Amino acid sequence: MELKKLDGSFSVCKVVDYSMVNLNSTYCFIGKTDEENSLVCLQEEVPENTIEREDHWKAFRIQGILDFSLIGILSEISTLLAKNSIGIFAISTYNTDYILMKEEQFENAVRILAEAGYRIL
Repeated sequence: MELKKLDGSFSVCKVVDYSMVNLNSTYCFIGKTDEENSLVCLQEEVPENTIEREDHWKAFRIQGILDFSLIGILSEISTLLAKNSIGIFAISTYNTDYILMKEEQFENAVRILAEAGYRIL
């Protein structure tokens, strides 16, 4: 399985609303519930109406389009990283999964995943 390292640093945010979010950005993940408006975006694109934010996340993407019948891909990666005390923030899209971790843990995570047989791009 191939994992692609993504350029840039990401922020995980809580925003008032999505009116100031750059929806044309390369990466923009939004999640809305009855309790919050969440946003994950490039750190330099955090909107002014952010209430809370956590900066300095790095990310990689599972390459390719994952069929919905595939089971355990994210679980396998998260378990491997958890065994090495690396916390993750996972985002799933229609096509694939994105896995974020704090910048200071990223290179160690990449090494661990490569040693486990993942191809890192």
